[in-house]
Amino acid sequence: MLTGLDVDSIYRSLFAAYPDALLLVDSRGRILLANPTASLLLGYSAEELGSLSVDALVPDAVRARHAQYRADYATNPRARPMGTQMDLVARRRDGSEVMVEIALSPLPNSQPPLVVAAIRGIGTYPRVKQALQRARYSECVADIGRLAVDARDPQPLLREVPAAAVRTLDADSAVLLLLEPSGLELRVVGRAGSEGIDAGPLPNRRDSVHGFALAHERPTVVEDWARETRFVMPDSYREHGVVSSIVVPLLDRGRAIGLLAVHARRAQASSDDELHFLQSLCNLLSSSLQRAETEEALAHSQRLESVGQLTGGIAHDFNNLLTIIQGNLEVLHEQPEVQGSTADDLVISATRAAKRAGELTGKLLAFSRRQVLQPARVDVGAMLHSLADMLRRTLDQRVRIRVDVQAECPPVLADPSQLESALLNIAINARDAMAEGGTLSFSARSSADGAVALAVGDTGSGMSEEVLERAFEPFFTTKAKGRGTGLGLSTVYGFVKQSKGTIDLDSAPGRGTTVTLHLPRWREAEAAAAAADTAGGTVLPRHLKLLLVEDEPEVRKVIGNFLTTLGIKFTSATDGEQALAWLDSDGDIDLLLSDIALGPGMRGTELARLAQQRDPDLAVLLMSGFAPELLEADADQPLPWELLRKPCTRNELAAALARALAVPGAR
Repeated sequence: MLTGLDVDSIYRSLFAAYPDALLLVDSRGRILLANPTASLLLGYSAEELGSLSVDALVPDAVRARHAQYRADYATNPRARPMGTQMDLVARRRDGSEVMVEIALSPLPNSQPPLVVAAIRGIGTYPRVKQALQRARYSECVADIGRLAVDARDPQPLLREVPAAAVRTLDADSAVLLLLEPSGLELRVVGRAGSEGIDAGPLPNRRDSVHGFALAHERPTVVEDWARETRFVMPDSYREHGVVSSIVVPLLDRGRAIGLLAVHARRAQASSDDELHFLQSLCNLLSSSLQRAETEEALAHSQRLESVGQLTGGIAHDFNNLLTIIQGNLEVLHEQPEVQGSTADDLVISATRAAKRAGELTGKLLAFSRRQVLQPARVDVGAMLHSLADMLRRTLDQRVRIRVDVQAECPPVLADPSQLESALLNIAINARDAMAEGGTLSFSARSSADGAVALAVGDTGSGMSEEVLERAFEPFFTTKAKGRGTGLGLSTVYGFVKQSKGTIDLDSAPGRGTTVTLHLPRWREAEAAAAAADTAGGTVLPRHLKLLLVEDEPEVRKVIGNFLTTLGIKFTSATDGEQALAWLDSDGDIDLLLSDIALGPGMRGTELARLAQQRDPDLAVLLMSGFAPELLEADADQPLPWELLRKPCTRNELAAALARALAVPGAR
């Protein structure tokens, strides 16, 4: 039988040798005793810990909550095993933080009351390591993604992708190779690590690891070249001590254009996370190369920014021409000798063509990425039926399309073209999930919270829980053979959030997927203003006096004709300087109507600011043939005045004038 001294000695030895950090703490949170493991984990000496309160080991952000928890625990001490919480963090002496699990064990019959806190660092847990590694992969992909967006020239990506692969995977070398136009050879375009590995040009042979990956258009892994039987080990690999390799093809619109080869001097099995990481890098690189090719064809090696500015300028001039064409067609259509005649049919047909040309201008602006969200009243029922009709003509006939719109479903407030694009993105994903056909359904109804719910559902393969959790991540895709960049749903998510809405995703393997967009409804006050956009539906004040500023003579004439037929007296100016001179001389007007782009002089936005400095109650309506951000407006801070898109009809002009006059403070 052990003596009391023996027992005490054994307890002290156990306390000192215990593999977890142990702290003996009193009811006030003072640390009375700490074992060596605690010193190692927390970075304090045993003596330093003995002079601290446990509050010093708690991060600042949660210290107040911890003090309350400790007070509550002191009133009801109880054993709490490890593993009940997995998000605990301890603060070390140097200010760094470590993830931990904590078990609490009150000492029975101790006076004063004492508690043993067992603390275990969990940074070495396999699941934590995996989570941290995934975070590392995601951070690297995000960095490469930003570089891909910012760098119009793909050369920085060609250098950075191999370096990122070596850094992130702790590999020894990585090489980027592109397939020559002949398809017979591969040339090196980027490299990190050992210089002599995969020195190009390399023959594209199906019996090599490179040729095999290209031919099958999927990643190819060699875990240990010493045991590899499919391919002959290249001499350069043997010379540089390569033991394992991962080769991932670069795919552009379903065809292999090159590959990324990563090599290590150790045998290793590649996880799905590693392969997904490398595929994400390759997808980004492929997209960048594809964009560079498109830019070269469209703008003779001009960067996309230059293409955007050029397109915006073209769109402005084109919209001025369309304003002239549409305006004169509208006047011609109203002539008594034309109405009801064969010529009237020609006028109506030309008007439709002009409107389609205006839609084309919008697409040019969207292509150049110079279009900002322009929320408007959207009839969701009409949009869904129109989209369904288009998809019926283009999708596989085995895909049945259904539309279910709630009776009296209210309109939504959203950018019409971006909303249609978002719905189309979801529909294309749904089609891809129904390889053997199925049902694609669209529905719209009011939500209990006052929003409008637009749902797109399919009867396809559905998503696993893991895929569902990552569905909105940029660059995440489950599509095979490079058919997707993983930006579809993330783009939809961004659009919905920017539109002040929310998005839900419901899916499970074998039961399809439903994506629901919750968008704000068009409010009645706004609808009342929009209702003025119907023929003859706008009532403008009598004796309205207006200053029209437009540098294009023919456009000025068309807008002037509209104003005259609306019964509005106006004075014309050709530029901002002339307009200000007139305002300073005898400028008694109620409303300023100005184009934004007024040639080489003052812009319409500056004119509006100066005019309202002279007369704060002056109503302002600006006209533009292209997006505000090209003109100087910030996407998140739109122009403070009403904006009328050119080309416009007379009724659209009247409605815009009414909205400008309705602004608080305007005459």
